[in-house]
Amino acid sequence: MAAPEATLFTEALILLSGAVIAAPLFKRIGLGTVLGYLAAGIVIGPLFRLITDGKEILHFAELGVVLLLFVIGLELKPSRLWKMRRDIFGLGLAQILVTGVIIMALAATLAGQTLDAAIIIGFGLALSSTAFALQILEEKGELSTHYGQKSFSVLLFQDLAIVPLLALVPILAPFKAEAGGSVLLNAAIVIGAIAALLVAGRYLLNPLFQAIASTGAKEAMIAAALFVVLGAAMLMQLAGLSMAMGAFLAGVLLAESSYRHELEADIEPFRGILLGLFFMAVGLSLDLDVIADNILLIALAVPVVMLAKSLVLYALCRLFGSSHNDSVRIAGLLPQGGEFGFVVFSAAATAGLFAFSTASILIAIVTISMALTPVASFLTNRYLCEVSPEEMDEDFDGAGSDVLMIGFSRFGQIASQMLLAGGSDVTIIDMSVERIRSAAKFGFRIYFGDGTRKDVLIAAGIKRAKIVAVCTHKREITDRIVDLVQAEFPEARIFARAYDRVHTLSLRARGVAYEARETFESGMLFGRKTLEALGTSEDAAYEISLDIRRLDEERLAMQAVEGIFAGVDKLHTRPVTPEPLVKPKRVSERIDPAAVPETITDPA
Repeated sequence: MAAPEATLFTEALILLSGAVIAAPLFKRIGLGTVLGYLAAGIVIGPLFRLITDGKEILHFAELGVVLLLFVIGLELKPSRLWKMRRDIFGLGLAQILVTGVIIMALAATLAGQTLDAAIIIGFGLALSSTAFALQILEEKGELSTHYGQKSFSVLLFQDLAIVPLLALVPILAPFKAEAGGSVLLNAAIVIGAIAALLVAGRYLLNPLFQAIASTGAKEAMIAAALFVVLGAAMLMQLAGLSMAMGAFLAGVLLAESSYRHELEADIEPFRGILLGLFFMAVGLSLDLDVIADNILLIALAVPVVMLAKSLVLYALCRLFGSSHNDSVRIAGLLPQGGEFGFVVFSAAATAGLFAFSTASILIAIVTISMALTPVASFLTNRYLCEVSPEEMDEDFDGAGSDVLMIGFSRFGQIASQMLLAGGSDVTIIDMSVERIRSAAKFGFRIYFGDGTRKDVLIAAGIKRAKIVAVCTHKREITDRIVDLVQAEFPEARIFARAYDRVHTLSLRARGVAYEARETFESGMLFGRKTLEALGTSEDAAYEISLDIRRLDEERLAMQAVEGIFAGVDKLHTRPVTPEPLVKPKRVSERIDPAAVPETITDPA
């Protein structure tokens, strides 16, 4: 009995070691954790034969896919789907259908696959990598752009499409002799299982979680979450559909539940580990001999699939109203095969739709296309057109006030309300067309203009302004404007928004009339109100805030002369006591500046 246990723990240790090494490494070099898990599985299995039972591990690790579909279901609130309905169910559906039919035709005519197999191959390769695409968008900070949102909509529909696609596999699979019953009976069983799941989700799940949550037993809540997911998955499997479909439906039923976030947090660790194990098991199950024997076929299929998907994506995006540049970016972002292709092809091979050797070839095509995604994105960027940013006419008719405000960020919006409420005239200029149009809906008159240009400042009435308020949110832009105003309009009084403590010292060195750190006042008020909530009287809390403000000014004066690290040696020579900040013995008591800790690396 000792040997199997030793083997089990040894295999677990090997798999964990591969995941720990490969996933961070591939993430760092920009290829993503999915390819890292695949590579680890290939090294552990086909190359060094450390683990040989990849098929058994793959069967168990499919639970990771089940949990992933549950999490996807949890995210699909009806309100969110409704806002994105045109891109999701229009562009996303069209992409799946058109791409799937084209690749299906290629698989049937050129590769000689049967119609049933070609359907799974075509629609399986029509999927793109959600993990890969979203990672690229997040790294570039472009998820909220127009093309980022459209890409996300396409990926979201693909995540939805995996459910019927997996359900299609057993329908297309060859009938087994022991599979009895009529078609009507099988359909009735499926409908009954779905109805039972809907009823349970409507009337049983929320009361169940409410009862468990009232006990405060955290481990019971986790067990209940797993029970619901696996129970729904098993019910669908018994009805002849996929386990993933059952988990997905359970997630959708709980999308509006007050326990949704708790469930997602409970499931996430299991989903991440099992999904990583699934990708490693796919690598373990690859037949490298088959890939080597078909290397020419794979080398031809990868560019053909990627090119076909890119052309379809570009054409459909243009048809649905996207600009040329956005369409090119989407076409370069989503030409690869997706991680769900591993799921579909493995399920199809297990069901007998095609041989496992064919699944290995298809998985290799998906894997290589994923690895080539950064290259495809780079190449498609060469087809972008030069488009200047949207501009407006610089019409300064009526400009010229006591205050010239440059920048209408959140900081400037609050400050301008104070000025306008006090009866002051304010001329506001900003470079953001979107911000100007949005502000106009609320009655603000903002002029379009670049505050770093002398002619714009003159046209905006800087010579008549008593104060120039620089409220831009980027430190480097603020510095450029301050330098320009001081050089060209030395009589102007400058009030500037400071980014942080270091920027404050820099602006003071420039000689601005007044500067304000963007978070200082809000932090002071927050701390004062917190003290009052803890029982400190309002007067005492106010006096403490005055004392802290005085100390802050003293530290700034000292740092202006000696540098940002002034006083650090004193902080390390004796213990720092926070007592004066928490419970002052006397309100008027002076606090030694050296005794107040201060963050040097990221000062407020």
